[in-house]
Amino acid sequence: MANKIRIAVLSGGWSKERSVSIKSGKAVLGALDEKKYHIVSFDPKEDLNVLWQQRKQLDLVFNLLHGKFGEDGRIQGLLEIFGIPFVGSGVLASAMAMNKRVTKEVYRNVGLQVPEDIILKKGEAFSIDKIISVLGTPIVIKPVSEGSSIGISIMENERDIGAGIEKAFQFDLEVVLEEYISGREITCAVLGGKELETLPLVEIMPKDTHRFFDFDAKYTPGETTEICPAKIESHLQTRAFEIAKNAHRALNCKDWSRTDMIVRDNEIYLLETNTIPGMTETSLVPLAAKGKGWTLRDLLDRMISTCMAEIDS
Repeated sequence: MANKIRIAVLSGGWSKERSVSIKSGKAVLGALDEKKYHIVSFDPKEDLNVLWQQRKQLDLVFNLLHGKFGEDGRIQGLLEIFGIPFVGSGVLASAMAMNKRVTKEVYRNVGLQVPEDIILKKGEAFSIDKIISVLGTPIVIKPVSEGSSIGISIMENERDIGAGIEKAFQFDLEVVLEEYISGREITCAVLGGKELETLPLVEIMPKDTHRFFDFDAKYTPGETTEICPAKIESHLQTRAFEIAKNAHRALNCKDWSRTDMIVRDNEIYLLETNTIPGMTETSLVPLAAKGKGWTLRDLLDRMISTCMAEIDS
């Protein structure tokens, strides 16, 4: 044990993605090499004090707390206060990537193409006719700070748009309305510190062609077909790799991220960047690693070694 890296895997937590986080944690715990690592697991919701008590016995935390309180910078700040190094993005990058309004501002500032949008705050008046005149139909309606497609709707007629806005406000005080980009959805995982590496692109195709990549489509086996590597033209693949790396850099992400995009004709629209992607049996980053010829264990070794090298430098 003296020569092993001491790792704590955090999963569970407080968000609406708790069940997914637990599945991600189990997958990572099952894949980590016990010959290399001394591994413990914590669910901060159950007993946050344990993390404080164990802080001096840990070399590294692998945070798999999806959603609020895990992916938005709050647990990252706590780990920094505790003095525990962790895999993944820091406080600011996590907070920016979790907030869709801020994320889009960052993307636009570095010249990345995103769908047109309107931001609504809870309680303020709005005109559905004006929204339609700006964004057209259908309209994508999202809470500003939720993950895993929670609270998201795609609505077309006036009555449904109002209902979608009301639904999104159940999850946040701000809502983003976006023009709907019809095209092929792809995602790209980015690994690394100063030198970034992309994994093969994955194309996402829900079984129901009229359905978007919602929570059930993401986490229910058989509900979505994933193609890796995505069968798109080589020049679009090259551009998608660069967009994902540019998004990672613009948000100041660290160690890993996954950026989702829509390809329409010859254009690529950036949707969002995830700083703690899922690691479940249906998740996209492990699939992309497999497309590179890596097992989940290989992927985790790569991420941990990169993080440890940054700590030692």
